[in-house]
Amino acid sequence: MRLPKRAEAVLSYVPPSVAKGVESALEKIPGVGAMVRAEKAKVAESLKAQVRKHRPAELATHVLPKKGFEKTELLAVLEKLSKGEEKTWKDGRVSGGVYHGDAEHLRFLDRVYSLYSQANPLHADVWPSVVRFEAEIVSMTAKLLGAPEMPLDSEHAVCGTLSSGGTESIMLAIKAYRDHARRYRRIEKGNIVLPSSAHPAFDKAAHTLDLEARRVPVAKDGRADVVKMKRALDKRTLVMIGSAPGFPHGLIDPIEELSELARSRKAGFHTDCCLGGFVLPFARELGYPVPRFDFALPGVTSISADTHKFGYAAKGTSVVLYRGHALRKAQYFATPDWPGGLYVTPGFAGSRPGALVASAWATMMATGHDGYLQSTKAVLEAAAKLRDGIRQIPELEVIGDPLWVIAFRSDKLDVYRVLDEMAKKGWSLNGLQKPAAVHVCVTLRHTQPGVVDALLTDLKSAVEAVRGTPPAKDGMAPVYGLASSLPFKGLVSDLLSAYVDALYDA
Repeated sequence: MRLPKRAEAVLSYVPPSVAKGVESALEKIPGVGAMVRAEKAKVAESLKAQVRKHRPAELATHVLPKKGFEKTELLAVLEKLSKGEEKTWKDGRVSGGVYHGDAEHLRFLDRVYSLYSQANPLHADVWPSVVRFEAEIVSMTAKLLGAPEMPLDSEHAVCGTLSSGGTESIMLAIKAYRDHARRYRRIEKGNIVLPSSAHPAFDKAAHTLDLEARRVPVAKDGRADVVKMKRALDKRTLVMIGSAPGFPHGLIDPIEELSELARSRKAGFHTDCCLGGFVLPFARELGYPVPRFDFALPGVTSISADTHKFGYAAKGTSVVLYRGHALRKAQYFATPDWPGGLYVTPGFAGSRPGALVASAWATMMATGHDGYLQSTKAVLEAAAKLRDGIRQIPELEVIGDPLWVIAFRSDKLDVYRVLDEMAKKGWSLNGLQKPAAVHVCVTLRHTQPGVVDALLTDLKSAVEAVRGTPPAKDGMAPVYGLASSLPFKGLVSDLLSAYVDALYDA
């Protein structure tokens, strides 16, 4: 399925706009179009088979049962399914995914959730405690990320809201910049400037909000290229983006230089700190070389930070912060003339799960500064051991000098086949592209005794298994190989859509 090397070399020089036109034309040629459709159908069936292979069969159904099941029976099935799925993440064999996972901590979260399972912050008068929790989560996170103790006025005060996760935090921030610029800068359709390593949530935001996303190639060190980012700026730029760290390689962009550049052009600057918001402040305190990335820099005007990652809250909460109340206000939605009454929400959702707000607040209160410091120390020490161990494998190369998201590539073998070999050994790692690579996001699960040693042992074995063997015909290696070598991204997008279709196929 992978293209010949010569074809890859030629197609790598095809500009995206030209490739899109060529792809459209090819699909209209009867013979070629039929061949492409057949190949897509073949891959789609393969993806569906892989999804179904892992799907449990207990109580599977296509229709609502006429008579409801006994709750004891349902609970027994759910407990069985949950037990069967927890071993992989519990034993630390997943990159990211579960960031805490300690049994006592999970029981605590379950207890908090049960106390607030009916709460909805949309009804602030009914659940005032949840509203207070949300405000305090925002305040605690803001202080952690450089918010001034005594701001001069509302335009210097750091404020924010909660969201359902990093993607929504990012989308809310971009929505705020768009609406703020429409009102104060008279820009109807602006653009956002971001490095190629930035999270695709920014592309989703630009697509949804009808903005132009200007992706800029990163520098040789894998971080945002300040000179190239500067060239992409113009009078219609709403906001520039930097990551601390970026998801692919765990590298921190030059936030200080980028944010000053944005400030000099009267544009906003957003630090995507979804992964690092609850790690970097403590890493700096522990003596690690962490550059400034937060509101201590005057050019930084917004930050996203996930409480449900290294904040150790239950899945479903994130914080988006702004420098100034005017920018946060641009995030809100209000309508004064609906027959159902006066209506206003801080973000996209109306009703929201108050139980998740309470869980995030309780987690932060129970963990405290010292708990986060201790957890960060453990994560960074485990990551250093993993990073150094990978560097001892001759065929692999660690990308940059990351702190806890460790990415590796190879010029000597197909790293995607290494990914597949690790999957066969029970590891769930992340495949990357441009360049072809694999990463491990180290969490508290990996700090358990023996986990890093086992990962390194299996990684060496996987490399040995791949060395000198022919290309794979199944697994993720050929899929990633096609995606990285083919300029026809419509085809790749169709395959990704086919994968999601398979997930929803009951």
